Amino acid sequence: MVTEKSARAVQEEPHKNIKLFNKWDLSEVVVSDPGLKRVISLKPMLIPTSMGRHEHKKFGKAEVNIIERLVNSMTHFGRRYAKNTGRMGGKKMKAINIVKSTLDIIHLRTGQNPVAVVVKAIENASPNEDTTRIAYGGVVYHVSVDVSPLRRVDLALRFISEGVREACFSSPRSVEEVLAEEIILAANNDPNSYAIKKKNEQERIAMASR
Repeated sequence: MVTEKSARAVQEEPHKNIKLFNKWDLSEVVVSDPGLKRVISLKPMLIPTSMGRHEHKKFGKAEVNIIERLVNSMTHFGRRYAKNTGRMGGKKMKAINIVKSTLDIIHLRTGQNPVAVVVKAIENASPNEDTTRIAYGGVVYHVSVDVSPLRRVDLALRFISEGVREACFSSPRSVEEVLAEEIILAANNDPNSYAIKKKNEQERIAMASR
């Protein structure tokens, strides 16, 4: 007799063998930052796309696979100072192929699971503090505030994609090479990383506004 528990185990078993792009096992990736564990999703996927099912759910981004969120940030790759226009505006399949090649490059350079390297880069590049404007008595003050976990991931992905856009715009280097280098530098907490520079700058401004 099949119990409910055994039936559920049978249903969940196939998902354990799903690897990203049929190469990378997400089950062995660990999020070490306790503040980001609930907002960095590593659910098994073959192709990182959810067809926008999270769009109308509150905090739905937290359930989107972190590699898909990286892909989505790379689609914001248009003109130099524009966001959703130009050669990458809305071209998700092209962005998926870019990230797929980037993961291969990261594996060749580090010998590690590239998804773990991406997660480490996001942990290192996510700022803990930011500033907000408060008007009091007709005077505007900049006050330091803590950043929510979901926004920390958003900012880290934005910093990484901005760094890639700046580095490879009008450059002979391919976007895959630049993205792989930026992720590896951020994972090593290297100050030469654009994302790490932006994080340190933001936290420095917030510290001065305490």
